[in-house]
Amino acid sequence: MEAITFERPRIPNFGAGPCAKPPGWELSHLKNVLMARSHRSAEGVQRIQEVLHLLRLVLNIPENYKVTLVSGSATAAVETLFWCLLGKKKVQVHVWDIFGQRWANDVKKILKIDDCELLELNSKKLPQFELTNFEHDVIFTLNASTSGIIASNVSWINNHRQGLTLCDATSAAFAVPLPWELLDATAFSFQKGLGSEAGIGVIVLSPKAVERLEKHTPIWPIPYLFRLTTDKGQLNEKLFEGFLLNTPSMLLIEDALHALKWAHSIGSQKTLYQRTLKNYNIIKKWLDTVPWIKFLVPSEEYRSPTTVCLEIIAPWFKLLTRDSQWEWIKQFCTLLAEQKIAFDIQNHIAATPALRIWCGPTVEAADLEKLMPWLDWAYHKLKKE
Repeated sequence: MEAITFERPRIPNFGAGPCAKPPGWELSHLKNVLMARSHRSAEGVQRIQEVLHLLRLVLNIPENYKVTLVSGSATAAVETLFWCLLGKKKVQVHVWDIFGQRWANDVKKILKIDDCELLELNSKKLPQFELTNFEHDVIFTLNASTSGIIASNVSWINNHRQGLTLCDATSAAFAVPLPWELLDATAFSFQKGLGSEAGIGVIVLSPKAVERLEKHTPIWPIPYLFRLTTDKGQLNEKLFEGFLLNTPSMLLIEDALHALKWAHSIGSQKTLYQRTLKNYNIIKKWLDTVPWIKFLVPSEEYRSPTTVCLEIIAPWFKLLTRDSQWEWIKQFCTLLAEQKIAFDIQNHIAATPALRIWCGPTVEAADLEKLMPWLDWAYHKLKKE
């Protein structure tokens, strides 16, 4: 039997969503949850208001921006923004991964906005920022989780834009700083950077986005769950004061509250980002020691430090068909999962055959360091077989 001398990670949750719980998390932390109570009760509203308050503190959200929660996680939050805000101007959608393509399909095929231009990756597989026209509404995924691309250098966004920027910040929020002054309508969830439970989406609106809401009436009917305005076309202020349209799970609210308190206690966004970079650099350092794998995104300027995508570059692997590459990746990930070394580190099946390791702030650096030799072990074990 093969002797294994290196340690296992204490927490093997390296998947890109839902992600590792905050350090030290236990179910008992949720013992004060308002079970079987209305979210509209005084206590329920107070809990939701506390979540909204801590969100502002942890993420440094400007006071004049509006923040609310919606049922349905980040997907529902993004869809809400599209249904409520689009239709006034032409639209450009930056498509850098599977999710960017999904948003493009929604705009073109569901909302049927004909004046919609897709800006896909160029021949070097990099974003085409130079083609962005800020006379239009611009949609982008800040951290493209299935391609490993991030647009953290936001110098391409025009401070004097005429259109709105609509940002899917799902795999960026909490893990990296968000440039609020350049984001008009932002959506994300708690389940990634904060390691909280799925099912609740967050919406953040700039004053400019609020103005659009109140002055623009879309030609399509807006489903009740997506409505951010009153019947008179004014912003529904109650939604941003803790009175939500749809009943959230108070268990999820309690879990988000616990995670936000943890984030605030360690130093909020600044410390969360430092933890993310520390984790990313562990993988970067390890890659210098092995010849069979590298970052999927060659340019560090565009490389995500959160959803770190790694491609196998061994010559024998490159000769395989795409299906065979995926089969090998699945075997690799299954082997590590069976050993309880790493769960859910396979990239999205519709994307490039690759590994995808979450390096967000709830992952402990010590666990990532312990994971690295196991990746090498799994590679050589499968190659030998």
